[in-house]
Amino acid sequence: MRSPALFGAVCLGLFSGLLAANPLKSRYAVKETHTVPQGYRRVADAPGHRLIRLQVGLKQNQFDELERRLYEVSDPDHDYYGQHLSIDEINELVKPSDDTFSLVQEWLLQHVDPRNIGYSTAKDFIFFTLPIAEVERLLDTKYSVYQHDDGSTLVRTPAWSLPLHLHDHITAIQPTTSFLRTVPQSKTFLNGAGGSLSPQPYQPIDNPTVGNACNTSAVTPLCLRTLYETVDYVPKVPGKNVLGFTNYLGEVNLRSDAEQYLQTYRPDAVSAAYTFSQISVDGGTLQQTPLNTSELQAGIGIEGGLDVQTLLGLGYPTPLVAYSTGGTPPPFTPDADDPTVDNEPYLEWLNYMLGQPFVPQVISNSYEDNEQTVPESYAKVVCSQFAQLGARGVSIFFGSGDGGTGGVQPGGSCLSNVNNKTEFIPLFPSSCPFVTSVGATVNFNPEVVAFDPHNNFTSGGGFSNYFPQPSYQAEAVAGYLKTIGNEFSSLYNKSGRAYPDIAAYGVNYTVIWNGTLRRTDGTSASTPTAAAVFSLLNDALLAAGKPVMGFLNPWLYKKGHQAFTDVTSGEALFCDNVKAFPAVKGWDAVTGFGTPRFEKLLKAVGL
Repeated sequence: MRSPALFGAVCLGLFSGLLAANPLKSRYAVKETHTVPQGYRRVADAPGHRLIRLQVGLKQNQFDELERRLYEVSDPDHDYYGQHLSIDEINELVKPSDDTFSLVQEWLLQHVDPRNIGYSTAKDFIFFTLPIAEVERLLDTKYSVYQHDDGSTLVRTPAWSLPLHLHDHITAIQPTTSFLRTVPQSKTFLNGAGGSLSPQPYQPIDNPTVGNACNTSAVTPLCLRTLYETVDYVPKVPGKNVLGFTNYLGEVNLRSDAEQYLQTYRPDAVSAAYTFSQISVDGGTLQQTPLNTSELQAGIGIEGGLDVQTLLGLGYPTPLVAYSTGGTPPPFTPDADDPTVDNEPYLEWLNYMLGQPFVPQVISNSYEDNEQTVPESYAKVVCSQFAQLGARGVSIFFGSGDGGTGGVQPGGSCLSNVNNKTEFIPLFPSSCPFVTSVGATVNFNPEVVAFDPHNNFTSGGGFSNYFPQPSYQAEAVAGYLKTIGNEFSSLYNKSGRAYPDIAAYGVNYTVIWNGTLRRTDGTSASTPTAAAVFSLLNDALLAAGKPVMGFLNPWLYKKGHQAFTDVTSGEALFCDNVKAFPAVKGWDAVTGFGTPRFEKLLKAVGL
């Protein structure tokens, strides 16, 4: 019989031999950990044969310089204002150092066939696909299948490791710890009261006013164009000026629905239903066939329909581009043998866009995640990619959320993943300082903070726990905090990036879904509306020989806010409809600076 001491000595010798055979293994250390978010539970080991497409972010060599130049070209008082950077200039700033690239490349080539490795344009990202079992060895980790309360499943790990010598050279690897759900910020009446409506035949109004063009029960393009003063503006350089928006998670844009909508509400734009561009990114769907039963049950096409119909209804004849990024829409039948593995839409879309020689000057995004479900490393990498688009002269809009201060959706847990305490839950990407976040309003005279009890929808706002407060908003936020005092001070991070920046109408939008007229709420409605207004402003600037707006926030907080109508009534709601951030005079954390007025915007940019 072997003694315990002898057996232990043998095992120790074998373990030492393994380390000697794989010296890199001996220098591995945990690079990142992230708490599994509320609503998820581990249900199984991940199937080792399933493939993951990993995205490895390399440290960008001169991002600080890129950020400095971004602020220069976005500051209306700077000599370089409007002199946006070229794609080559940006790539030169964000490419990794030779040392970083060679060290990471050397490590990966020990595990990955070089023929299966791809690179971003600036080589700050490396892509490859491996079976889960091999990724587990590569990152010294263990993937599991996690099931969400809604039944959807996801393959992730709460921690992963790297060789120590690579810790300072790799900023993020995903999918690993990121539990993104990328929730569309729209709330539509699918059944019961407020559901189907009867489309009213189009009737032109010779002299539209808010009084005769707007109805709070069914908001149309004519109403929004009248309210925000674009109804008489005729785009001058369509084609030179382009408008874009994003789809994720299997969302679709049915041209037949867009045609019916435009025929009803903007007949002069009907042709655009079949001429707007659709681009698939990483297998994103371009479906035009009728929705099947499961798609109808999941509400697929509501968000996509709202976006395309609103943008065409307000922005026509400005060309529109829809980017559909691959991913599996939740919920679907849970199955530990067939989980979603690589659902990381933001990075996929951003790396595609940053490699394009031309991108739309305004891009509307109607999706958000609870910031705490997104690893800080991932959020910062994605945010740095938004900065690159901003430096190229792109205005990026995101909705501020539909759950008030309680999270991405009404009825969220309102609990911190860090300490399990009740807190306001900020959203990402709105918490990124390089995007413009859009809240929502309701009513016309005056507009107030959006709230719809049918959907428990209230406009979102908050303060980031990841991103410090940028200098461009420090004065405005300080004034707001002085006004509201310490009532909520224990529930949020006063020094974080505060949002939203602006707002627009967001309740009872008309939308055609599956051939039927519906009403829809959400910052998913206010966001494309704001984006369309600024796209028309870009049109006027380009026609006058001036540069487009680009990254809006420095201009907005310094001068542009004077072109907005302040919203001073209402508040964001916390869980159980508890009143939270109030709207006040000036900037506030529920409607920002308020809603745009096109004639004032023209004057604000010198037109």
